[in-house]
Amino acid sequence: MISGRLFRQVLDKFIKSPVGGDARVQVVLPNGQFYDVSGIKLMENKLIGVRESHRIIITIEPEKARMGKVINKL
Repeated sequence: MISGRLFRQVLDKFIKSPVGGDARVQVVLPNGQFYDVSGIKLMENKLIGVRESHRIIITIEPEKARMGKVINKL
């Protein structure tokens, strides 16, 4: 699990570089399938007494344009 605060710190570092700022945003599932991120929402939890009062929801959809394989992890 990753917190919203840590998520923002990581994104800020990526966005500072010209390459990272223009990069396509995708999610990879455990089975190796890639999906494009289509939206991000902040939602409130309905359960009372949970540790987190809100959650960040990332909506995904199948790739619109197929990309080649990843060749280098930076």
